[in-house]
Amino acid sequence: MGGAFLAAAVLARLGGRIGLPTIPLFILAGILLGPHTPGYTLLKNPHDLEMLSALGLVLLLFYLGLEFHMDDLKTGGRKMAIAGGTYLLLNVGAGLVFGFALGWGTAEALVLAGVLGISSSAIVTKILVDLGRIGNPETRPILGIIVVEDIFLALYLAALQPILSGADSLSAALIDGGKAFGFLLLLALAARFGTKLIGKLMNTKDDELLVISFLGVAVFVAGVSEMFGVADAIGAFMVGLMLGSTSSADRILKLVHPLRDAFGAIFFFAFGLSIDPGDLPSVLWPVLAAVVLTLAMNIAAGFAAAKVYSFGAQATSNIATTLVARGEFALILATMAAAAGLDERLSPFIAGYVLLLAVLAPLAAGRSHWLARILPGGGKKDDDQDQKQVPVSV
Repeated sequence: MGGAFLAAAVLARLGGRIGLPTIPLFILAGILLGPHTPGYTLLKNPHDLEMLSALGLVLLLFYLGLEFHMDDLKTGGRKMAIAGGTYLLLNVGAGLVFGFALGWGTAEALVLAGVLGISSSAIVTKILVDLGRIGNPETRPILGIIVVEDIFLALYLAALQPILSGADSLSAALIDGGKAFGFLLLLALAARFGTKLIGKLMNTKDDELLVISFLGVAVFVAGVSEMFGVADAIGAFMVGLMLGSTSSADRILKLVHPLRDAFGAIFFFAFGLSIDPGDLPSVLWPVLAAVVLTLAMNIAAGFAAAKVYSFGAQATSNIATTLVARGEFALILATMAAAAGLDERLSPFIAGYVLLLAVLAPLAAGRSHWLARILPGGGKKDDDQDQKQVPVSV
């Protein structure tokens, strides 16, 4: 673990001198020191960092929930649902068509629909933090789309599992989906009506006790969420949403910051460990085609979200480029596809696709003003946008 931290830090420092974002550099550190690359191998088994990687994802989404206040859900629920639904319709629909066009099989097409359709919550969160855009007006719909995606993700996984396992029982799929939806509803009700009680339970003047308390609650609820078929990340997000409305919110936000950065780096490093560069050339052209399709669909989705919220060209560009990242969910699907014995080309395709977008997304988001210039109305300066985005230190 010490070697992982140091490798990520060294590469990030070197890349920072030439203006590269940290996410692809953390991933690159994992690739270079992983079991699939010639030379020194830091970790022969990527699963050795599995728990730490999961903790990194949980903390990233917990932080995201702290920033996404309950008032945003109360006042913007309808717009959020429209923007998120449109994003899923465009991207998941395009992924399904692309999957059938490849001709790898129906189950494979269903997997690819999810791979191409769902953004990476972890990478999107990291991009927003690194670029200092948490307070931007368009960040609320971006986070809203992530929430809608995560809800869809829980139901999608529950429906897909019986198909990949060969089960023909519709009732089993409905039961799994019902359990996931029921638990999500329970978390939503707790976030809506239980904030005062939770605030009293969490309230303490001792920072040590506060850290132990919020960390324990976030990780515990994340684990229980996974038991009910809901992504652990969305469970952590809901806990952050609850605590973000308490009197301790500002202190929690400050205390969780270094934990989020440290274990978030391990998450991306572990992601790199799982990638075998030798498998990528065989699926190069499908990967490039999928990346182009995803970029096009995200621009279309950015237009749709901007129209719902009456944003200008710069906000449209920020939405489109920030949400283009794909990550942890795609890797989960790759694991499920391999276990189900689906087409062997799926795993290297997903790895190459995710890696390329993990590199492109931070670069594109940091230079979103380039895209804004060629969008309709891009010649006008948006009143609510700061054209100069300054990355915060990592």
